[in-house]
Amino acid sequence: MRRPRPRLLVPGAVLLLLATACGAVRADQDGSAGAAVPAPRATVTDPPVDGVQITSVTLPSASPAPSATPGGVHADRLPGGSGISAAYRVSNDGAEAMTYTVLFAFTTDTGAVMDHKEVTVSGVGPGRGRSGTVDLGALAPGASPVTRVRIEKVSKVPTAEAPARTGACPASGLRLWADDGDAAMGLRIVGLHLENCGKQDRTLDGYPRLTLLDEDREPVHGIRVLHGGTAIASGTGFDDPPAPLTLKPGQTALSALIWRNTTLAGTAVNVPYVRVLAEPGAAPVTVAPGLDLGTTGRLGVGAWKRAGR
Repeated sequence: MRRPRPRLLVPGAVLLLLATACGAVRADQDGSAGAAVPAPRATVTDPPVDGVQITSVTLPSASPAPSATPGGVHADRLPGGSGISAAYRVSNDGAEAMTYTVLFAFTTDTGAVMDHKEVTVSGVGPGRGRSGTVDLGALAPGASPVTRVRIEKVSKVPTAEAPARTGACPASGLRLWADDGDAAMGLRIVGLHLENCGKQDRTLDGYPRLTLLDEDREPVHGIRVLHGGTAIASGTGFDDPPAPLTLKPGQTALSALIWRNTTLAGTAVNVPYVRVLAEPGAAPVTVAPGLDLGTTGRLGVGAWKRAGR
C-alpha cells in the first residue's frame, strides 16, 4: 500500500502539495544535467470556480535541479517551450449536459498576467466530470517568470445551445458564434457570425432575435434591444436596414451586438449570456459576450449582412 505523500505548505494565495507526475525534464537525480526525470508538480487546493478547479501546476525553470519555492515547484525547462502547464477538472452538478469555456491566466507572483489560454470542454454530462491539461507554450522574450495559474473566467452553456466555429454542422444547417469583440472609448461591438454549413440555400431578412440571460441563464428584464448600430453610436458598420440575403452553402453572414458601458446614476447591469435565434424558428445558440451595459439600459443589434461588407 502506497504511503501518503507529506504535505508542503507554500506561502501565497495558492496552497500547494508537492507531488510527482510524469514528464521528462533535463536533470539527474543528483542534480546534475543529463538524465530525464519526472517533472515535479504542485497540487493546488484552491476552491472550484463555477465547477472548474485547477488541480495541479507544473512550473519548470532553468534551475539545475527540482526545488520548492513560494508559489510553485520548479525543474529544468525543456527545449521548445516554457514547460508550464496546469491540470484542471470540470465538474457538472447540474441536470443537463453543459459545455464550458475556461480562460486561464498565467501570472507572476505579483499577479501580473503574462499570457492567457482558453479551453473549451464540450458535452460534460449531468453529474459527470472531465479532466484536462492546459499548456502555456513558449513565453515571449523578456517576459517575467510565471509562478502561478488562475482561472480568470468560466462560461458554461447547455451543450445543445453551444456555439461552434468548427466541427460537425449542427442539425439546423446553421453554425453561429460570437467573436472576441472590439472596445474603444466605452463603445463595445461583438460580432455575431452565421455560416450556412448545410446543403441548401438559406435566406435571411432581418435581425437576430435576442434573449438576455443572467449567470443562471434566466431572462434579464429592463434592457431595451434596439435595431441598428445607430441606436447606440454612429459609424459602427451596422447602420443599414435589413434586406433579403441568401446564403449558399459555405457562405457567412454577420451581425453585431453594440453597447456602451456608461455608468451614471443607478445600478450597473452586467449580462453574461445572450440566447440568439438567427431567424424565427431557428435553433437557439447561447453565446457569452459579457455585456457590461453600465446604467444605459440599451443594447443595439445589427441586421444580418453578408460577411466582408
